[in-house]
Amino acid sequence: MLRAGLTGGIGSGKSAVSARLAEHGAVVLDADKMAREVVEPGTPGLARIVEAFGPAVLREDGALDRPRLGEIVFADEARRQVLNGIVHPLVHERMRAAEAAAIAEGGDGVVLVHDVPLLAEGGRGGQFDVVIVVDVPPEVQVERLVRYRGMTSEQAAARMSAQATREQRLAIADIVIDNSGTLADLDKQVAEVWARLQAT
Repeated sequence: MLRAGLTGGIGSGKSAVSARLAEHGAVVLDADKMAREVVEPGTPGLARIVEAFGPAVLREDGALDRPRLGEIVFADEARRQVLNGIVHPLVHERMRAAEAAAIAEGGDGVVLVHDVPLLAEGGRGGQFDVVIVVDVPPEVQVERLVRYRGMTSEQAAARMSAQATREQRLAIADIVIDNSGTLADLDKQVAEVWARLQAT
């Protein structure tokens, strides 16, 4: 069994890499997806968020209003830490359970890829056999966030400043995937990384 940590800044294309690794045969454990699941309506996670931030962070249908919550936490470091203190332990618990299930099903040959946006921030690089960082220049991140996610450049900058710096991510990398080129370039790099993971 190989445990790989996959990370990258917002707008880097980490999800595209994750999807390609899954196509090659990796078992991907997506922290972002689990973070959404642990705050769905009716969960203890959502109840704790409402307790901490008030009912204004809920939509009319009772689901979490993510843009509204984002406005609050990305403008205030202390509030962001409160949110992380609620969500992160729930995500870690769910990741551990998903990993155990994947190992039970796949055995020793399984390649587990933990897709974790805040891997560098959490100081968790040492928990993995290998750390893969998807890297693009900051100006590319901003351009993608504006073009594909409808953010203003100021909103993009705020999201990026709430994450580790490019240098901090690269400092924990065993493998770097440069995603500033074409999709064909990305396909080639991911195939090479997959071959390396299988040989490890």
